[in-house]
Amino acid sequence: MPTGGGKSLCYQLPALEMAGVAIIVSPLIALMKNQVDFVRSFSTEGGVVHMLNSSLSRKQVTRVKEDVKNGLTKMLYVAPESLTKDEYVDFLSKATISFIAIDEAHCISEWGHDFRPEYRNLNLIFGRIKQDVPVIALTATATEKVQGDILKNLRINNAKVYKDSFNRPNLFYEVRPKTQDVDTDIIRFIKENPEESGIIYCLSRKKVEELAQILQVNGISALPYHAGLDSKTRSRHQDMFLMEDADIIVATIAFGMGIDKPDVRFVIHYDIPKSMESYYQETGRAGRDGGKGHCLTFYNYKDVERMEKFIQSKPFGEKEIGSALLHDFVAYAETSISRRKFILHYFGEEFDEVNGEGADMDDNSRNPKEKIEAKEEVLKLFEVIGKLDGEFKIKDIVNILVGNENSIIRGRDAHKEYFFGVGKDKEKIFWTALIRQLIVLKYLHKEIETYGMLHLTERAKDFIEKPTSFLMTKDHEFYDDTPVAKSSDKGQGVADDILMSILKDLRKKIAQKLNVPPFAVFQEPSLEEMVINYPVDLDELSNIHGVGKGKAEKYGKEFVSLIARYVEENDIMRSNDLVVKSTGSKSLMKLHIIQSIDRKIDFEDIARGKGISMGELIKEIEQIVYSGTKLDIDYYLEDRLDEDYLEEIQEYFSNAQTDKISVAMSELKGEHIEEEVRLCRIKFISDVAN
Repeated sequence: MPTGGGKSLCYQLPALEMAGVAIIVSPLIALMKNQVDFVRSFSTEGGVVHMLNSSLSRKQVTRVKEDVKNGLTKMLYVAPESLTKDEYVDFLSKATISFIAIDEAHCISEWGHDFRPEYRNLNLIFGRIKQDVPVIALTATATEKVQGDILKNLRINNAKVYKDSFNRPNLFYEVRPKTQDVDTDIIRFIKENPEESGIIYCLSRKKVEELAQILQVNGISALPYHAGLDSKTRSRHQDMFLMEDADIIVATIAFGMGIDKPDVRFVIHYDIPKSMESYYQETGRAGRDGGKGHCLTFYNYKDVERMEKFIQSKPFGEKEIGSALLHDFVAYAETSISRRKFILHYFGEEFDEVNGEGADMDDNSRNPKEKIEAKEEVLKLFEVIGKLDGEFKIKDIVNILVGNENSIIRGRDAHKEYFFGVGKDKEKIFWTALIRQLIVLKYLHKEIETYGMLHLTERAKDFIEKPTSFLMTKDHEFYDDTPVAKSSDKGQGVADDILMSILKDLRKKIAQKLNVPPFAVFQEPSLEEMVINYPVDLDELSNIHGVGKGKAEKYGKEFVSLIARYVEENDIMRSNDLVVKSTGSKSLMKLHIIQSIDRKIDFEDIARGKGISMGELIKEIEQIVYSGTKLDIDYYLEDRLDEDYLEEIQEYFSNAQTDKISVAMSELKGEHIEEEVRLCRIKFISDVAN
C-alpha cells in the first residue's frame, strides 16, 4: 500500500479482535512511539499497547511483561534487535501470540531501500519462539524483486499477496536544477506557500543544521532533526512539527517513518535520494489527507558523483546494488516522460499518461518537450542489444554505440564487432534517454539479478519485424558548471524574452567598449534573474546572484536605468524583491578566504583550516570573484603553473563566447586539468572583469 494507505490498520484492528498479543516488528523507536501513542489515544487502558526496545528501563520492561502475561496487552511493538535477546525470546515463547506483523517489510530485502541485516534473520527468530501463528508483512515501497525476496525469506511463498495501486494522484512531482543558489530557491518556494507544513530532506547532519539556521534567519519557522541530536531534542522537534508549532522540519532520511501528519503540503529533497523506493516513501509523506502535495527535488549530477564515491567503499554486492538503485533515480530525474508513469512502471504498475488519475501532475506532463522521430535509431539499438543479449549494462551499450572503448568492452571483444560505433552520430545523452524510454515502454528488459543487463522483449522483436514510427523526447541535462547559476522559472526559459534580448545587447555593447567577453560583465544566469525580478536601482541589482556591490557599481547604472524605463513603458507590476539573509557563517567564510589570499596563504592551507575540500574552496573563490571582488591569486598560480600554460588559457577566455568549463575543456588543446582551468578562469575574471 502507498504511504498513508492504511497499512497500520491491517494489523491494529485484527490485534484488538483476536485472542492473545500481536507481535509487531518495527525498525525505529520513533516509529514505534508514534504508533503506540496513537493507539493509546483511543484507549483508557494504557497496557493495551506496549513497545519493547532499548529505550526502556528495567522497571518499564517488567511492567510490559506483566501486562502481556495478564492478557491485557493486545499489541506489542518490538525492535528486531530485541528479538535476538534470549531473555525476550524465552518470554515470548510462553506468551499467547495471535499473529506476527512485520512493518516496513522492505527492510528484509537487500534490494530494499533500507535493508537491515537483523530483519533478514527474523524467520530464524520466529522459529525459536516455536509458535505456529499467522504472519503478515507490510510495506509501502516494494518492487516486484523486493516482494519476492520478502516471501522467500519469511518462507511464506504461498501467502496471499494484496497490492494496492502505487498511484498518489494528488501529488505533484517536480525536479529542478540544483544550483549554487539552491537555498534561495527553497526560501522563495516556502514564501510562495506561506504557513504550509513541509519536510526538507538532506543527506548530511551538517547540511540539516545549516539549512534550518538559514531558514530561521529568514523568518521561516523551521527545526532540524537528525540522529546527532539527543533524543529529547528530537522528540521535542518532532512534537512541535506535529502540533504545528513549527512549519518546516529539515531532516535526514530517518525522520518521517510512520509519522502520521496528514497535512504535509510539500516534501523537498535538497540532496538526491539513494533510490526510487526512498524517494517514493519520503514524498509519500505529503498530502496524506488527500489535499495537494508538492514533491520537489533539486538535482545536479555532481551530487550523483559524490554518492558514487561513497558507494565505491562498500563490499562488492552492496556496491553493485547501491549503484543500480542510485542510477534508477538518476533515470527518473533526467527523464522527460511523465514522472508518474516512470514511478508506477518502476513498481510494476501501468499508467495511462493521457487519461489516468493525476495525469498532468508533474513538471514534464505540464511542460512537455518536443518529440523527435527515432525509428532508425531504435532499430540500430535493438540490433546491438540483440547481438550482445544480456552481456552489458546501459552505460556500456551506450559506449559501444558511440564507439568508446573501456576495459569491460575490450574484455568481451565488443570493440571488434562491426556495429561498434554505429551510433556515433548521436551524443551519449540521446542514446541513454532512448534506452530509458524503451525500458519504460517494455521494449527492453533490465535484469535486476545481474545488476542491470539489458535484453530485448517480445515487443522489441515484433518492432524489428514490423518497424513503425517511434517518437522520443530528449532527457533534461543537469551538467551545467557555471559557478553562479540560477535556474530561470523552473528551467522552462526566461520570463521576458524581449527584456532578455535588450539586456544581452547592452551587455555586448559594454563588453566591446571595455574589450572583454560579455560573460565578464554579467553571466547569463544573472541576466535571467534580472528578467525575473526587474531590479531598478543599484541596491536591488547587487542582490542579483553573480552581481554583488562591486559589479553593480562598475557595470550596473546602464542596466538599472534600462530596466526601470522598460518597467515603466510596459506598465509591469514588480513582485516584492526576495532578499535572502545569510546566517553570517557564509560571510565569515568569504571574509576569511579574502584575507587569507591577501596574505598569500596556500589554497591547500586555507581549505585545511576551514575543514573543506579544495573543490569547495575553489567554488567559494569563484562566487567571490563573480560577485565583483578582485582577488590576486598570481602567487598561487605562479608556483604551480607554467607561464605559457597560463597564457594559453587566459587567451582562450579572452576570445571565448562562454565561460563554461565543459566547453573550455573540449576546446583547449593538450592535457588540461579541470581544477587548473577553473583557477585560470578565476584569475581572468578578477583581472579583466573586476
